[in-house]
Amino acid sequence: MSQINSVIEKTKSKDWEPLLDASLSKWDVWTGVPEPGVLGLPANYNVPNQGKPTEPIGLGDPMGIYKVAVKNGEPILNIEAHVYAGLTSKKDYANYHLTALVKFGDKKYPPRLNQKRDNGILYHCYGEHGAFWKVWKRCLEMQVQETDMGDLYLLAGTDAKARVDDTNHWTKDGTRFSKNAKRSEDFENPHGEWTRIDLYVVGDSAIHVVNGQVVMALEDAKDHKGRALTSGQIQIQSEAADCFYKDLNIRPISKFPKKVRKAAGF
Repeated sequence: MSQINSVIEKTKSKDWEPLLDASLSKWDVWTGVPEPGVLGLPANYNVPNQGKPTEPIGLGDPMGIYKVAVKNGEPILNIEAHVYAGLTSKKDYANYHLTALVKFGDKKYPPRLNQKRDNGILYHCYGEHGAFWKVWKRCLEMQVQETDMGDLYLLAGTDAKARVDDTNHWTKDGTRFSKNAKRSEDFENPHGEWTRIDLYVVGDSAIHVVNGQVVMALEDAKDHKGRALTSGQIQIQSEAADCFYKDLNIRPISKFPKKVRKAAGF
């Protein structure tokens, strides 16, 4: 992980707010629609006669998707992703630097058994739960997916602009703008190792950083009605692949750090 500090500037520890604790006290859970055959459904959950669930389970985590294990005093989030869900911050955030270490587990679940392990940090989340696939809110996404860490996705009608090349990969020198855009390069560590991700948000602009490398920069974020999108909740996805997070912290910022801004071309 020698690349980690390439654009990350050191800050005093008192600036950071830890977001993980043993009881996930700073988060709620919205549980989506389970796949057919998932066991242990809540007793009051109705499955149609044809056996295919159609409605989200809703607020709460009766399936035990999100758990925290404390090891040597350090909380580690374990996402057992057998049902799509969103770990949702109770607070809204604006103008911040979010950082975490993330790695995937080995297990995959339907409907993504034959696809890349996938997760995501959703930010500027707003409105009702379930706006996207009956699971996640309207938001922007910093993709956390094998070999695609840092991609930009726009969920449920949101909008933003990212400079890209002819292959739709982000570059600060891009000559055109794209909405859903690919990260510049793959800086993820090998499977089983922790990868550091950093998300910087100032106003309606954001920068995605993977292992100290800027891989995406976006601007002019808007909600589904075309209004500037500058704040919202944070959601951590459960999307059919076991995943772990630790060192999940957030701090307020008023502007992008100089090194990060320069690398992003802002």
